[in-house]
Amino acid sequence: MILLGVNIDHCATLRQARYRQAAATRGGNIEPDPVELAFRCEKAGADGITVHLREDRRHIQDEDVLRLSESRTTRLNLEMACTPAMTDFALRLKPHSVCLVPESREEVTTEGGLDVVGNRDKVARVVDAMNAAGIKTSLFIDPDDAQIDLSARLGAPWVELHTGAYANAYHGAGRGTELARLMTGANRAHAAGLVVNAGHGINYVNIAEIRTLPHLHELNIGHSIISRALFTGIDEAVRTMKALMNPGA
Repeated sequence: MILLGVNIDHCATLRQARYRQAAATRGGNIEPDPVELAFRCEKAGADGITVHLREDRRHIQDEDVLRLSESRTTRLNLEMACTPAMTDFALRLKPHSVCLVPESREEVTTEGGLDVVGNRDKVARVVDAMNAAGIKTSLFIDPDDAQIDLSARLGAPWVELHTGAYANAYHGAGRGTELARLMTGANRAHAAGLVVNAGHGINYVNIAEIRTLPHLHELNIGHSIISRALFTGIDEAVRTMKALMNPGA
């Protein structure tokens, strides 16, 4: 069974579009509540909840993460930049896992994998700190040999292969090439002893190929599930994605 982690950032994006200047994150007229959405996702079968607490707090807020830590019934996965402030926050929070991602104020969503090779010392410090605290660390990386090999050497137990290039090429000539890169990367990561997760740009169409990646442990999906939920409700959106991930299960 491939596990499903639902990223609820876009629920908070909708709230912040109207209530960014509010003193609170819930109550009164403030809606929607991403923590309530997380609860609904879990009831529908999500195996975990993923949130990205960004430096500029553009969507998820500190209070959201703290409430999730206290109320969630599955696993909490905190996406975070490799900064001292975020490291301290994660060590206080003690989520089940963290996923180290690149972060740029200019991007709308995370684009491209973390450059572990170019930021070796910075990444190593965070991985060491999380390992010492018993927090699983995943590195969000492109399926490149050097990035995979160094991730294993630094002691990160998991990697999350960035599927964005494949998703962007899905309707073009590069689709087969990008899928092959992911296949090769998943096999290499598994051979290096890493748990293999994947995420970014996965939807209800390309999941038919993504789910065939070898050694998959978990997929983290947000935008497509939230988009579908606008029309079908979050319960159906989560259940359908899980069924497509694990046909016949």
